[in-house]
Amino acid sequence: MTTETNSKGYRLPPWFKVKAPGGKNYVELRNLLRDSELHTVCEEAKCPNIGDCWDRRAATFMILGDICTRACRYCAVTSGKPLGLDLGEPDRLARTVERLGLKYVVITSVNRDDLPDRGAFVLLNVS
Repeated sequence: MTTETNSKGYRLPPWFKVKAPGGKNYVELRNLLRDSELHTVCEEAKCPNIGDCWDRRAATFMILGDICTRACRYCAVTSGKPLGLDLGEPDRLARTVERLGLKYVVITSVNRDDLPDRGAFVLLNVS
């Protein structure tokens, strides 16, 4: 068992270093998300564990776009003024979940303070 050393010379446990993403499942999931025009917290928040999770076919989907109207200091999701609302996103997400054969799904959302109902309309009108 090897130990990594950081820039200050402290020893780090082996599990501290994550493997670079790129396994078969990772590539398949990435391509499916691109084709479906979907977003994940994994990518948008720059999660360092994306390679491990996606290799296990696990992801946290993010709805209502990829731009948050808030600028929380601890969060890496892009903040600003969203360009619009994609009414087809919930249906694409449902089809993607079905295609992946997932038993459960984690879904989160950006804040949409620019919308009167904060985006609830989209969630209530999934066909």
